[in-house]
Order: sequence, then C-alpha cells, then structure tokens
Amino acid sequence: MITTASEAPQGHMTITAHLRELRIRLCKAVGALLVTTVIAGLFYKQLIDFVIDPLPGCDSATGGSAGPQRCGIVSTNGLLSPFTLALKVSLTAGLIGASPVWLYQLWAFIAPGLHRNEKKYTLAFLGAGIPLFLVGATIAYATLPTTARVLISFTPDQATNILPVDDFLDLATRAVVVFGLAFELPLVLIMLNLAGVVSARRMAGWWRHMVIGVTVFAAIATPSSDPLTMLALAVPVVALYLLACVVARLNDRRSARNTPDTLSPDEPSPLPQPHEYSH
Repeated sequence: MITTASEAPQGHMTITAHLRELRIRLCKAVGALLVTTVIAGLFYKQLIDFVIDPLPGCDSATGGSAGPQRCGIVSTNGLLSPFTLALKVSLTAGLIGASPVWLYQLWAFIAPGLHRNEKKYTLAFLGAGIPLFLVGATIAYATLPTTARVLISFTPDQATNILPVDDFLDLATRAVVVFGLAFELPLVLIMLNLAGVVSARRMAGWWRHMVIGVTVFAAIATPSSDPLTMLALAVPVVALYLLACVVARLNDRRSARNTPDTLSPDEPSPLPQPHEYSH
C-alpha cells in the first residue's frame, strides 16, 4: 500500500510516496501549462507583435543605411518559421500564465516536510513567488531595447542587419525565464529556512560567495554584454538575498522562542560530561 502525503504522518513519507507525489505534482503543473499555452495560442499574433516591439526595426525613411542610430530589417526565415514562432511565443506566454499553478505545486510538494504551524506560509509563498517571477520577467522585457541596440551596434557600417524574429524570440525567452527564475532564489532560501534545512547564520555567511556567484551568473545568463542588463539582474537579486537573510533571521528567533531546548543547525551538540560515563 502506498502512503500519500495526506495519509502519511506529519513529516514521514516513503521514497515511493515521494516519487508518486512528485509525479502527481508534475502532471498538474504540465496540465496547467498546456491549458495556458493553448489559450495564448489564440492570440499569438498580438503576442509576437508585443515581443518584437523593442526591436529597432528599419522603416522606409531609414532603410538599412548606416547611421548613428543603427537598425535592422525584421524578418522570418523559411516556410515553417512562422508556425514555429507561434509555438514558441505561445509556450513562453503559457509558462508565465501558468506560474501560479506550478509555483503552488512546487510548494505543495515541499509542504509535507514542514510542521503544521509552518504550512500557513503557503499563501504567503504564492503571494510573493508569483509577483517576484512577474517582476523579473518585466525587468527582462524592459531591458530588451537596450540589449537589442547594443547587439545591433556591432553591425559593420556597410552592412544591413537582418533580424530573424525567431532568433530574437529565443533571446527574449531566455532573458524572461532567467530573470523570472533568478528572482525566485530568495524565496527558495526562505523555504529551506522554514523547513529547517539552512539557518539564517549560514545564509549570512554565504554573502560574499552569493554576490560573486550572482554577478557571474548575471554576466553569463544575460544575452548582451552591456553592464546595464547585467546590473538589472544582479542588483535586485542580491538585494532580495539580503532581505531573505533578514526574514530567515526573524524566523530563527521565533523558532528559538517556541522551542528553547532545540539546537540550531549550526550549533554543535554539547559533549558528555565525565560523570555521565560512570553509569
């Protein structure tokens, strides 16, 4: 007989039950993604126009001539390119639209390991996780014009830049997903703290490595080489990490008041005294 999360005692699940629970959560998340993708597919033309709007396309006045304000000719390449483009933009919009569902499924998979008084943070997790993802995606979209101008500026003066829409969509999708998921990092750390996996003291001790790691990640993950886009990702994530340390510290203090005899994860257990061996 397989024990589910709802049937198992608090904090006790077999490996088989964990795998079964994971499969159920993944099916629900994928199902929601499929539904939102189909709905987004009904409006794929409007979505494509919205995505390519940051591109500095050439109009009839500028053409493809060189000048102080570089531009490019927006195009599609190949017979199947428009169809592939519609699939990509619908899937990206579906991923963003389904974020409340798959974020909830992520939390619901972790929640059985929490105590009853800690499960009340479910709504707070969703209330913070969804806006964080959307804020990251919005910042990514806001930096796309700068990214496009920087990359197009490398075009030789005697050349005209042909801008395939699917290439730019790949770049935009990468930026939106990377920014959105990066903004979830502090929330993941708070989740681990609530579950008792990591303490606030340990999180605070990581700050040098976190700043360097986030900066390197931003330099690699952002599609352009301009410092503005890199800082637009690195600075908010570092600030959110520091905020997560503060929240974790408050939670550790609350836990210490409720269970004064419990050792923190970073506190060594006391050595036995010599008289304890006399028995």
